[in-house]
Amino acid sequence: MAHSQQHPIYTQIDEVKQAVSEALNHAKKLGATSAEASMSSTSGLSICTRMGEVETIEFNQDGGLGVCVYVGNHKGNASTADLSPKAIRTVVEKAIDIAKFTSDDPCNGVADKALLEMSPPDLDLFHPWEVTPEHGIELCIEAEKAALNADERIVNSDGASFASHQGLRVYGNSHGFLAGFPRSRYTLSTMVIGKDGGQMQRDSAFSVSRERQGLKSATEIGLEAAQSTLAKLNSQKLNTMRTPVIFRADIANSLFGHLVSAIGGGALYRKSSFLLDKLGQQIFNPCVSIFERPHLPKGLASSPFDSEGVKTLDREIIQGGELRTYLLSSYAARRLGMTATGHAGGIHNWLVQQTHDDLNALLKTMGTGLLVTELMGQGVSTVTGDYSRGASGFWVENGQIQYPVSEITIAGNLADMFKGIQAIGGDIEYRGSVQTGSILIDSMQVAGA
Repeated sequence: MAHSQQHPIYTQIDEVKQAVSEALNHAKKLGATSAEASMSSTSGLSICTRMGEVETIEFNQDGGLGVCVYVGNHKGNASTADLSPKAIRTVVEKAIDIAKFTSDDPCNGVADKALLEMSPPDLDLFHPWEVTPEHGIELCIEAEKAALNADERIVNSDGASFASHQGLRVYGNSHGFLAGFPRSRYTLSTMVIGKDGGQMQRDSAFSVSRERQGLKSATEIGLEAAQSTLAKLNSQKLNTMRTPVIFRADIANSLFGHLVSAIGGGALYRKSSFLLDKLGQQIFNPCVSIFERPHLPKGLASSPFDSEGVKTLDREIIQGGELRTYLLSSYAARRLGMTATGHAGGIHNWLVQQTHDDLNALLKTMGTGLLVTELMGQGVSTVTGDYSRGASGFWVENGQIQYPVSEITIAGNLADMFKGIQAIGGDIEYRGSVQTGSILIDSMQVAGA
């Protein structure tokens, strides 16, 4: 983008590209059959305040050059934070030494040349904002203040935080691939505590964007945190039962996170996934379709290529409930006798298709059941699909929220939960790599504490 091509980060990218080239050339001289090198670096500012007082201000700068060499089918890795020519030669020599001791694995090697993104598009991921610590502190204090002034039942704050980060990513390999791009990310959040009678509850709100204009205002975030906290006060427990469950949009994406793990190459070639051999099969209710769009401008999970330089493509992940692709790095693809899909390093903007207007439409469709707004604990196995997590939320009758509930556990099996998805709302959550609305599941086991 012409607007920021003068920014010093572009000089930095050129310097890193130079370092990557030197590493690759040196690896070749030392007899590496193939090699790859990459560097991600980030610099920025993180601020935390609590009750209007500054708790921490951190300036961080981190990043290192990772070098991976292949000598035949033997692989060696090493990394350094020092980009001087001497340090680069040393790190390559170390990687070559390590390769001598690693096992011979015919699936090792850089990505196939035909799959590489040799002319990456600019996805508009970099929006510099020279924010001062003073301004960051003001934003935090304003968010806390808005929450604390919203209602007398908001009695305390767990703090507010602001972060501004700018960074770069460069990757090169021995097929002549060498590319890099800058990116930026800004976040603002606050968490407050509410009290009514003897009961206390806490909740938070946050905003994240690649550009300054994309962040919600500090006041909005404070009010949102206060409203969410107040809504949870005077919560009750539930009896143990089976009931329909809605996962609100901001936690519904975690369900698809389990899908990502289960159809990832590592889990598949180790045969440790409940979705083994399910390609081309119906694993969701037919109302579910998920599309991957890696090239959305300014997208939080947009990328022109994956961490091996493989071109990212628009894909159908789930179409009418059917699993259309696995998520494969080059190594996993070779282990499975398949082709890499551009997912080394993660997924890129999954869009889950809606079936209903919004959360209210889902509540009406459900009638009576549980709306889950918070999940706790990690009781999920992608090997067996067993699912059990602590939860809190709201009890719903006749499509209307009745009262908040807490200290409950919800349980099921992911295979049944995926097939049991009845509806997906249009209240899309945009703050992550999976963009989905709220999700209605026909039935889960709910246990009161």
